[in-house]
Amino acid sequence: AGTAATVDVGAFLDRRAPAVDFTREILSRTAAKPGNFGCFGMHEWAMAYRSEDNDIRHEHLELRLGPDGTDEVVESHRIHCTHFDAFRFFQPQAVARNEVQPTRELQRNLEQPGCLHANMDVYKWAYKLLPLVDSGLVMDAFELAWQVREMDMRAAPYDLRAWGYEPIAVETAAGKKQYATMQRGFAARSVELRRRLLERIDAGAASS
Repeated sequence: AGTAATVDVGAFLDRRAPAVDFTREILSRTAAKPGNFGCFGMHEWAMAYRSEDNDIRHEHLELRLGPDGTDEVVESHRIHCTHFDAFRFFQPQAVARNEVQPTRELQRNLEQPGCLHANMDVYKWAYKLLPLVDSGLVMDAFELAWQVREMDMRAAPYDLRAWGYEPIAVETAAGKKQYATMQRGFAARSVELRRRLLERIDAGAASS
């Protein structure tokens, strides 16, 4: 006869109550907000700003437009990054250029479904909820995170063509349109994944 593993949902929720409560709050708040689709991935460019004065984050990669061209893109664009875990990697000279100043404490208030990093984080929240959520849902969140990260790096200032990734040239009108179109698609998928995660949390709470 086979064996089966079961989850003591009540014990899980009791033991992980603060983490589950925070996860539920950030998922529900983010899903309820409208997405911002006008950032055009400038967070990655802010991380490479003034690269000749700073240690560039991905030092093994060449900048597609070179240091001066990268700086010009940063200086000629509006930067509105709402995600703390992206903002904290901004180069010092780029910090004040951001229209908002995210902190860990403000995370639950600032995150919105247009943000690529917030949408990659859906996988993190799903993984942390194991075994309350099923592996299929975790894998759906992982697939989204993988695809979002690919887009994130294609729109970044680095030249990844030798790695097989064509750039999304967000410094151009065509690149901005491509970025926003893909961003909207990912946002819609992320909202659905958040809904499924919230349903699982609520079902677990109701059954415990």
